[in-house]
Amino acid sequence: MENQKQVTKKLQRGVAEAIQQFTMIAEGDKIMVCLSGGKDSYAMLNMLLYFQKVAPISFEIVAVNLDQKQPGFPVEVLPTYLQNLGVAYKIIEKNTYKIVMDKTPEGKTTCSLCSRLRRGTLYEAAKDLGCNKLALGHHRNDIIETFFLNFFFAGKMETMPPKFKNDAGDLIVLRPLAFCKESDIEAYADFMDFPIIPCNLCGSQENLQRKKVKQMITDWETEFPNRNAIMMNALQNVFPSHLLDQKLYDFENLESKIPETSLLE
Repeated sequence: MENQKQVTKKLQRGVAEAIQQFTMIAEGDKIMVCLSGGKDSYAMLNMLLYFQKVAPISFEIVAVNLDQKQPGFPVEVLPTYLQNLGVAYKIIEKNTYKIVMDKTPEGKTTCSLCSRLRRGTLYEAAKDLGCNKLALGHHRNDIIETFFLNFFFAGKMETMPPKFKNDAGDLIVLRPLAFCKESDIEAYADFMDFPIIPCNLCGSQENLQRKKVKQMITDWETEFPNRNAIMMNALQNVFPSHLLDQKLYDFENLESKIPETSLLE
């Protein structure tokens, strides 16, 4: 079993690879780190604070939590943690919980609508705080799961990119944990004893499709070790000419190397 130092180094290497490969951070950036109270966002904040200290460039960090007014949400946990950590932070209060409960049919998962409302609120907060970048805590497992969810259920090849620009074009969104394994983050969270706030206060059940995909990927990894790493490599090794999307590759004007006569033989 790995010790705390080993797990920490693995996460630091993964975040460093993502930062370097996708040019995530530049001199003078002001990054809004979205803190939910879950293991992933705590780990992300710690990693970015570490690189803020050791990086040869200067950039700002402000931690932001959205208090969605869920019943039972422990409002004192994050302010206390962030004050003790000595990091700049802001708590935003917006009752998206009521909106989600009013608009979601009984028995249906609230996660999709909740996520959209939360994301829009955080984008606005980033602009208000003068941040040019926003960091989310999605990790390697999230990226792979999302790819298969879209592949199997939405009919498209798409996942969570490590870096992208929002629709308005005025904010860069980062996923610094893109190359980090969920199991390493879980181990790190245990070592650090983060004050975890569970994401089940609303009573919503986990999306059933995502749950099945997650189990499928877990089973694959058990039967074929290192499968997740291979799938992550595949997402970075795409050949548009060997797929079927005409928007990505100009099949119409491709000069055929097959003589016309051979098609009749």
